[in-house]
Amino acid sequence: MGTNKQLLSKGIQNLAGALPLLFIGPSLIYNAFMNRQNVWHYLILGIGIVACIAAMYFMYKGLKIIMKSLFND
Repeated sequence: MGTNKQLLSKGIQNLAGALPLLFIGPSLIYNAFMNRQNVWHYLILGIGIVACIAAMYFMYKGLKIIMKSLFND
């Protein structure tokens, strides 16, 4: 029961890609709510929500790939 190192590295890359989005998404959402008088409020809010959803997707995909590499599905 060996570990597939190629799949493991691919999963870690997905988790590494999700890491910046985990910080950028909530920061953009907070910024959008603090600047409601700005014209770009809804655009920044939308980008922040999309960044949070993308972070969750990449985390899910990365963990799924890591589990697949460890347990040889």
